[in-house]
Amino acid sequence: MNNKVSVLACTLMLAAASGCGSISQKVNDFNGHIFGNRYTIDTFDNYGSRVLTTHGSKIDISGNVVQQETYDNAADSTGYVNTLSSVITLTIDGHEMLTCGDTTIFYEDGLVPEVNFQLETIDSESSSITDSTLISGLVNKVKNKFGKQMVVVIKSQTGVPIYAFSGRKVTWSIPADLPKFTKLVVDGKALYLHRANFQIIDKELIDE
Repeated sequence: MNNKVSVLACTLMLAAASGCGSISQKVNDFNGHIFGNRYTIDTFDNYGSRVLTTHGSKIDISGNVVQQETYDNAADSTGYVNTLSSVITLTIDGHEMLTCGDTTIFYEDGLVPEVNFQLETIDSESSSITDSTLISGLVNKVKNKFGKQMVVVIKSQTGVPIYAFSGRKVTWSIPADLPKFTKLVVDGKALYLHRANFQIIDKELIDE
């Protein structure tokens, strides 16, 4: 009898553990981290007006998962699926802030935005043989390898220019663990964009 009770108890414990594992999969959060030196965090509305500035060195970002009702035609029944909401939770040096929809720029200490930068019309004309697409493509590959002056123009979601950063080496990537983020590195300094448009332009294309 005791053996049967023990077996039953073990079975129930295993089932409970399996159930917890399944639940934890269903309510999976999208968590990310921004590491490095101190960051300035600027938040903008859709018109490019800055509404908040925060500073921090340890930044955690969590996407918030919500349940969304679905309808299964085949089974003629309703159910729920977990989906990532538009709300993100920022934890900045232990302090929490929730944000939704705003354009947010995280730039590492050492990066200085050219706040008053205004992009003029790009009017480029071919003036030499090196401007041909075949040759210029090779030249640009060399320039990219060794570095050339670039300008990063950041815009709000409605296309209003916000900031411009310049540097000789600019790269970009999409972080897998940060929802709706783009990471740029300007001369070794990190620049994270949340819900923002951007362009990377050869400085030679911009009329001074």
